[in-house]
Amino acid sequence: MKYLIFIAVLIVIILAIILSCLCVVPQGNAWVVERLGKYSGTWQAGLHLKTPILERVVRKISMKEQVADFEPQSVITKDNVTMNVDSVVYFQVIDPKALTYGVERPIAAIENLCATTLRNIIGSMTLDETLTSREKINEETIKVLDEATNKWGIDITRVEVQNITPPKSIQEAMEKQMKAEREKRAVILTAEGEKQSAITRAEGEKESAILRADAVREERIRTAQGEAEAIRAVAEAQAQAIRMVNEVKPSQEYLSIRSMEAAEKMADGQATKIIVPSNLQDVTSLATIVKDMK
Repeated sequence: MKYLIFIAVLIVIILAIILSCLCVVPQGNAWVVERLGKYSGTWQAGLHLKTPILERVVRKISMKEQVADFEPQSVITKDNVTMNVDSVVYFQVIDPKALTYGVERPIAAIENLCATTLRNIIGSMTLDETLTSREKINEETIKVLDEATNKWGIDITRVEVQNITPPKSIQEAMEKQMKAEREKRAVILTAEGEKQSAITRAEGEKESAILRADAVREERIRTAQGEAEAIRAVAEAQAQAIRMVNEVKPSQEYLSIRSMEAAEKMADGQATKIIVPSNLQDVTSLATIVKDMK
């Protein structure tokens, strides 16, 4: 009976040891294993069996991309302006063994290296260049960090400079400058608008004057054409009347009467006396000539 109990206890102990040696590595992780204090291997995601006593897991590492948000760093620009720079670093572990045995505190190492790199880069720029060259700062920083962290098994995927905070006095001066620039642009835009309005108004007045002049000219041309047509019609009528008279061949008595009527019209009804020459034939001729001249 005691023998059976001993066997059962032994089996339970063996099963417990076997179960404790079964290791399941989650997806997106890697475990670094040592055998008797020396590196034995890196376990990827899945089920693994650990040798009791001889092997142990020394580090569990996430292979996912990680984000490190660092505290603002004090930097000095080329023109001696002190400012605070807040940066964020995105990185991913690509070699668990190098990370385990290459650096003791990787996040602190990246933070210090990032701060040093930012001081060097911004120290070679003026304040204005720093505020307008974030992309350049990001590119140079990631280049330096990636080169330094490759031997640690870390790949720097992205570096972002979040905030660049100049001193309060510099901020006030920049706000005044921006306000002056906005007012200047507003004045320029107003002047341009007034100029364009004046040009448009002048062009409108010019076109209106041209149209009025064209209308007056057209009116005068039409009036002159109408008068010319009237004169031509009167002349043609007179010529037609003369031809008709010549064709009829009126008597001397009729011509004498018409001559007297013509003389009366010449007096225009205002004369009180009409002098009739002794030679009435001459008066008739004169009246006929006067009538033809009208």
